Amino acid sequence: MSDSSELLKTAVIVEDDPDIRHLLVEVLESAGFSTVSVGNGIDGVRAVLAYQPLITTLDVNMPGIDGFEAARRIRQQSDTYIIMLTGLEEEADVVLGLGAGADEYVVKPFRPRELRARIEALLRRPRGGESPANTAPRQDSVGRSFPNPRPEATTPPVTSSAPSAAVIVPSSQGPEPRAEAQVAAAARTELVPRPAAGDLTPTGGAWIAHRDLQLDPDSRLVRVGGEELELTRTEFDLLATLMESKRRVRSKADLTLVLRGESYVTSYFVGEADKRAIEAHMTNLRRKLGDNPANPRYIETVRGVGYRLTSELLATP
Repeated sequence: MSDSSELLKTAVIVEDDPDIRHLLVEVLESAGFSTVSVGNGIDGVRAVLAYQPLITTLDVNMPGIDGFEAARRIRQQSDTYIIMLTGLEEEADVVLGLGAGADEYVVKPFRPRELRARIEALLRRPRGGESPANTAPRQDSVGRSFPNPRPEATTPPVTSSAPSAAVIVPSSQGPEPRAEAQVAAAARTELVPRPAAGDLTPTGGAWIAHRDLQLDPDSRLVRVGGEELELTRTEFDLLATLMESKRRVRSKADLTLVLRGESYVTSYFVGEADKRAIEAHMTNLRRKLGDNPANPRYIETVRGVGYRLTSELLATP
C-alpha cells in the first residue's frame, strides 16, 4: 500500500442469501466499489475491522448474531456507513436498527437504482469527526473484488477462541486487509466528536439557541442545559435543520431529502419506508433530548404534516 490517495473504495456485504448478495455486489461494483462478502454477522464484524470499508450493508436475520447486534459491535469501533437491508418493516424494527447505529434502513425487496441513490446520498454526508463543509472521504482508486485468488494476497487473519469459528470467505477479489495497528488507529465512532471542556463555551454568533438547547453547526456540538449531548450524525442533521427552520414546519419528505443532500428537489422518490425512518430518528433524538412528545419542550409534531420547534413563549414545563 502506498499513500492515502491510493486507498481502496471498499464495501463490506453481510448477507446470508446468495442471490441478494450477488445483486448487492453488482450494485456496489457499478458504483465503483470493491466488495468483500460474508454470510453471517460475526464474520461481518471481523471483515469491517479488517478492511475498514466506506459502506457496510447488513442483513438482519442471519446465522450467529443478528444484524442489530452486528451493527452495535461495528459502530463501537468504526464509522463506516451502515445500510440495513431487511424484510422487517415494523416501526419497532426500524427504531431498533437506527438505534443500533444504522445510517439507512431499507426494506426488501429493494430497487437497485434507489439503493445506489441512497448510497450516493450517504457519501455526501459528513462522517463522524468531520466538519459539515467536508464530504465523506473520497477513496480514489478502485480495487478488484473477491473471490478468485490473486498473487501475494492473503486471507484476513481471524482470531477466535471457539474452535469452530467461521472464517471470512470473501465473495470477490478485493483489497488486502489493513494491519492490526492501522485498524485500531483508524477505528472511530459515529458520535459527534467531544472536544476539551474549554472548547464548549460558545464564542461569536455561530451557535443556534432554542431555550436551553444550543447547537453549533460548524463544530457539530450540541448542549442541553449547559451539558454536552452526544448525537449521531443523522440526529444532528435533523436537529440542525429544525433549529435553523425555527417555527417553519418541515415535512418528513422534506427531512428525508435534507438527509440525502437533495433538499427541495421534488423529483426524488420518498416512500413510506423513508418517512418511517425519519419517525424513528426523531424518536431517538427526542429521547436523547429528554423531550416528551405529549408535552414537548423543544420539538413538536404537526399532525399529518411534520415537525417544527416549539414556541419560545411556551411556559417551561
